[in-house]
Amino acid sequence: MTAPYPADERTGGSTAPPLSLAARWGGAAQVADLGPDLPPVHYVDFGGPEPRDGDGPHTPLVLVHGLGGSHLNFVLLGPQLRRHGRVYALDLAGFGLTRGGERESTVSANVTLLAAFLRDVVGEPAVLVGNSMGGMVSIFATAAHPELVARLVLLDPSIPTRRRDADRQVAVTFLVYGIPRVGEALVRRVGARSDRQRVMDTTNLCFADPTRADPAVIDAGVELLAYRREHAPEAQGAYLGAARSILRVLKRGRRYAALLNGLEAPVLLVHGERDRLVPVAAARTLAAENPEWTVEIVPDLGHAPMLENPELVAGIIADWLDPPAPNRPPPTGR
Repeated sequence: MTAPYPADERTGGSTAPPLSLAARWGGAAQVADLGPDLPPVHYVDFGGPEPRDGDGPHTPLVLVHGLGGSHLNFVLLGPQLRRHGRVYALDLAGFGLTRGGERESTVSANVTLLAAFLRDVVGEPAVLVGNSMGGMVSIFATAAHPELVARLVLLDPSIPTRRRDADRQVAVTFLVYGIPRVGEALVRRVGARSDRQRVMDTTNLCFADPTRADPAVIDAGVELLAYRREHAPEAQGAYLGAARSILRVLKRGRRYAALLNGLEAPVLLVHGERDRLVPVAAARTLAAENPEWTVEIVPDLGHAPMLENPELVAGIIADWLDPPAPNRPPPTGR
């Protein structure tokens, strides 16, 4: 095990200890060394079910965050899932407390990282739970390494979207990201805002109702950004590299759609009806193309349903993993 920011040429030889931001939610911060070609990966272990006589085997769950996110995206959901199996939430390369430059933070590089994490840390087929870019990374990992994935849960994943359905502000922002030098200028301008402003900007974009945000999660996000500002000088380049790699995947829409439609693992798709980043029309199209999937379109939620209504999302996942008795009502809000 090593610190998530080891001394190397990218840090000028400095070494910073990991934070334990998820401890108040029962998460134990750890770091895994996955080999010389991958960065040390920071992750949080939320634990698993209490053993009981007669209990059958449980399947571990691995929670994968989206662009600009971290393990903090799952601190409200992770503890509610551990009765189904041991729950891990990792930081992808370039995000949270896992280092990564522009090349290491692309979708394809993070697919490699996720597969190594599943093999070396989890050690058995897992349920992948991916949000946004994390959904895209999980999709590619499931297609490339079906032996590592038992089931796939997609929470508002990055998927092909028709231009007429896209939110104008979001579409323009991602268009700018794709322009050399202009994208860099935009990321620098955003990075100049205060850490709290940046967290609130993301919350306002990803929540249907930002007043639902948990203040403790907001504070933890501010602390993480402050830490990254001091200890991760490559963070802006990593973000831009990941954003541009998402655009490259989405531009190959037919190839990506074919991969989605060819997944062999059971899939649960949960999508907020008021998602601005990935419009619900895209989720409905994907659902129509894959009638064997289980699909839940959730009213009055945005792009990060696991933060906006974690109890509801946990209930949906729980019912899919362990279907309720016929007389048991579904979770409130569905």
